[in-house]
Amino acid sequence: MKSPAQRHYERVSAEEAAASAAPGESLAGVSAYELMLAKLATDRRRLKSIASIQRKIEVKRAELLPEYVDYVAGALAGGRGAQDDVLTAVMIWRVDTGDFAGALDIARYALAHRMTLPDQYDRPLATAIAEEFAEAAITACRNGGTFDIAQLAEVAQLTESADMHDQVRAKLHKAIGYACAAELDEGESLVGVDVGRAHESLNNLRRALELDARAGVKQDIARLEKRLSIATGGDAGRT
Repeated sequence: MKSPAQRHYERVSAEEAAASAAPGESLAGVSAYELMLAKLATDRRRLKSIASIQRKIEVKRAELLPEYVDYVAGALAGGRGAQDDVLTAVMIWRVDTGDFAGALDIARYALAHRMTLPDQYDRPLATAIAEEFAEAAITACRNGGTFDIAQLAEVAQLTESADMHDQVRAKLHKAIGYACAAELDEGESLVGVDVGRAHESLNNLRRALELDARAGVKQDIARLEKRLSIATGGDAGRT
């Protein structure tokens, strides 16, 4: 385990490294960055040797990601927007392990400075953020859980102006629709605040269908329309 002095040194070194280059410039050759880039390569090789996806996730969560906390904190504090493959890779790993708040901390910075993902991800940054959050939310809701609607709304806002495939944006609207629906009471009737949340869910599911006819939400829309019709006296389309 690192001592407080070691952690402080890593944070300050990362802050100074991130401040040394402006947007559009490279951090290549900056020692603190190069050290973490080398560590990232080593950690990737370790992950590649693990067959189990669940084991990979657990290794990221328990063993690897804690080693990047101080670097990330320093880079975000001192950064001027230079491309940082360590930051963007850690962002994806945080989504993988369910640290969505931590991933958003990086996403805000990375998107604001038009950063890219490391080459092996083969997707634009905004597309990856939208899709990774959407898939995590859809999976959680399908398994009977919930997902933070505010986080999904922020992802939608952060990626609103980005060019991406309609299917990806549809998936994000589907995720928001599912997350809203997951907060509704069970049964046919809807009361109080549920009506507003149901409309929010329905609007997002309808938007998902507009963007992608194969979004797989038609039955969800029909069920919500039925519940809202009962709750609002037949007008399921009013928002």
